[in-house]
Amino acid sequence: MSYAERVLQPGETIVYEARIHWIVYLGGIALVIAAVVLAMAAVALHGDTVRIGLMAAAALALVFGLFQMLGAWIKVAGTEITVTSRRVIYKRGIVSRNTLEMNLDKVESVLVQQSLLGRMLDFGTVIVRGVGAGLEPVDRVANPLELHRNIGAPAA
Repeated sequence: MSYAERVLQPGETIVYEARIHWIVYLGGIALVIAAVVLAMAAVALHGDTVRIGLMAAAALALVFGLFQMLGAWIKVAGTEITVTSRRVIYKRGIVSRNTLEMNLDKVESVLVQQSLLGRMLDFGTVIVRGVGAGLEPVDRVANPLELHRNIGAPAA
């Protein structure tokens, strides 16, 4: 059961659940691919010194790539962005939990920032500003315009 489901008030329903885009894994994937290429180059070469150097570089790239992908998975698994019929709920963290909630009637504006790559792959940064405060920027949100639409839509 998600955090948002546990804190729903009577009569409140979940309207939309956003997620973090798969692009967060791209750095780790690139390092793992580099590790595979370096390992294949090490196997193809005959010089022992160069082979050992390439295998060490491949091992290092693999470790950093897997570490990067683990960090990205923790970010994805620990982040919830939920729009209910009454509130916007943002939760991050697995071991420790940080939550921010804002009533929809207190939302003044929703900003969406997308780069060219973000527009092509449909991800971006969403910032929700409200009366007196706002939610911190949420980076690499998948389908940010849909989140914007659901926050801005009046509750039915």
